[in-house]
Amino acid sequence: MRQILLALLFFSLPAPASAWNAAGHRLVAVIAWQQLSPPAQDAITQILADHPDYQRWADKSRSTKGIDIFAEASTWPDDIRHDPRFHDENREAATPALPGLPDTARHKRWHYVDLDAAGKPEAGELDRQIERLGKLLAASRNPADGAYALPWLAHLVADIHQPLHVGRHGDEGGNKVDIENPLNKRHPLSTLHSYWDDLPGPPWLRGKRLAQNAARLLDKHPAPTQGNVRQWRDESHRLLAGAYPPSGGSRPAQISEDFHRHSRDLAERRIVDAGYRLGGLLERIFGQRVPRETPGS
Repeated sequence: MRQILLALLFFSLPAPASAWNAAGHRLVAVIAWQQLSPPAQDAITQILADHPDYQRWADKSRSTKGIDIFAEASTWPDDIRHDPRFHDENREAATPALPGLPDTARHKRWHYVDLDAAGKPEAGELDRQIERLGKLLAASRNPADGAYALPWLAHLVADIHQPLHVGRHGDEGGNKVDIENPLNKRHPLSTLHSYWDDLPGPPWLRGKRLAQNAARLLDKHPAPTQGNVRQWRDESHRLLAGAYPPSGGSRPAQISEDFHRHSRDLAERRIVDAGYRLGGLLERIFGQRVPRETPGS
């Protein structure tokens, strides 16, 4: 009977999440913003103003401050997964073009990279797209290129620091691994991926509370070495084994208090690592760039 009830509960759950939740991505963006010089912040603010969804971000954040728009823009590649203006390029016809965007594909393969036993990429494009988008931002002066590439880059740098996004080929980054979490009274049953995605906090985290959480994480965890995309990828892959709870022969696996404390601490550390590294990457790209003159200046 218990197995039947568990199965019914699993089928009633919403579709699995696809990355750090929105709180995680905003935390990475806010931490990155604090690593940027004023010229880099100004350049990023102007670039994002050219994005067709700029007003949506301003409405959601109730702000036009550069840091708030950047934080909201970092969630955009996940937001478009449920946006009818966009399409799954491998199984749907292309949706109509949107002004200022080179395509309307959701690019689900950009969010992850699976490695084989030898540590070689087997599926997904996460590491390659970070490198490509970084080069595009550095080389292009086309406002449309920047407005498209910047939210993607901010998002994917966060994703590559989530261990399950550099995962095992076959279990879809833990989306096929069911867990039972007695510590979560509202949603005790989920997938492992959803559990990890929600560790940073509630997805509606914004404003003052977002800033307070970012400050707490910065006080708690030191800055990492900057490294490169391959290093970030390989770090996450080395952490992967510890991201799975011991099954103890039970199905689904149970989340213990010790495992939860370990996972929460690891998630927070990886968010801080991602924030510092994203900030370092964007400072190299934009720190010396002279922003366009703003109207009336």
